[in-house]
Amino acid sequence: MKLILFIGLGFMLAGCGGASDPSSDQGLSGAVRLDGSSTVFPISEAVAEEYLAVQPRVRVTVGVSGTGGGFKKFLNGEIDINAASRPIKESEYERATSTDIGLIEIPVAFDGLSVVVNQDNDWVDFLTVSELNRIWQPDSVVRTWKDVRPEWPDEEIKLYGPGTDSGTFDYFTGTINGKEQASRPDFTASEDDNVLVQGIAGDRYSLGYFGFAYYQENKTKIRSVAIDGGNGPIAPTAITINDGSYAPLSRPIYIYINALSLEKPAVSNFIDFYLANAGQLAAEVGYIALPPAVYAAAGDRVALRETGSSYRGEQPLPMLTAVK
Repeated sequence: MKLILFIGLGFMLAGCGGASDPSSDQGLSGAVRLDGSSTVFPISEAVAEEYLAVQPRVRVTVGVSGTGGGFKKFLNGEIDINAASRPIKESEYERATSTDIGLIEIPVAFDGLSVVVNQDNDWVDFLTVSELNRIWQPDSVVRTWKDVRPEWPDEEIKLYGPGTDSGTFDYFTGTINGKEQASRPDFTASEDDNVLVQGIAGDRYSLGYFGFAYYQENKTKIRSVAIDGGNGPIAPTAITINDGSYAPLSRPIYIYINALSLEKPAVSNFIDFYLANAGQLAAEVGYIALPPAVYAAAGDRVALRETGSSYRGEQPLPMLTAVK
């Protein structure tokens, strides 16, 4: 677990224009503590940078401990907001309930979990869900590309993926292998998706997966692979993720807010700003914005302090039209 970004007093930004400010209180001060998913990090980082331009006296820290690591901090009362690339687990929700932590669950964007290979890989045109399962299942006997398809190279597959605290790891293993955390152990794991990008970019025979924004940011270094979920190969794009045709690896991503933290003016103001700008900034960093009605409903939920989870234990396709 490591803290990736500190945004505080005296940090100067260039080119921070375009985001809307829901508050006219320019004299606000205080601290906001956010941690969690590396997948959601690009959105939260962008929001925090824009927020500093309008509230320079509020110190926002954005950390990356993975979804699970973030929930541990959240449930210990160490942070105000946890960013999550999966819904809260039942066990996490039960602990929040038992410790009287009122959590407010807000989906903030769509993501298409992207399977990627090295740019020099000229043999993989697409992979099926069954092939991904054969490669990544706990008892996999796949060692070379030839083991996947006989016409492919007889070269060892070098695997890269998120660490076990990552919500992306949970989502991928649950969707592809049928059970969260069920995965072969012999892969290079990191909670930092940039480490995965560098590894895949440096090895012709590599294969890995992470969130769509990291693929978009690095598509000159790596190549995404179309996935056949039963209806033919579909590549992850803004259109296919948004309409749900990139299946089964499309998903919403979330923030979870400690309702008690909203009593602090800086946190409440930051959340208002987050929801007012999440759609625009999600698109700018490579994710897919939710429908405007979802952000409006999320704002209502925050204003009314509606606690609870609509999605726990589930991994829904991104067909959201309103926050339940």
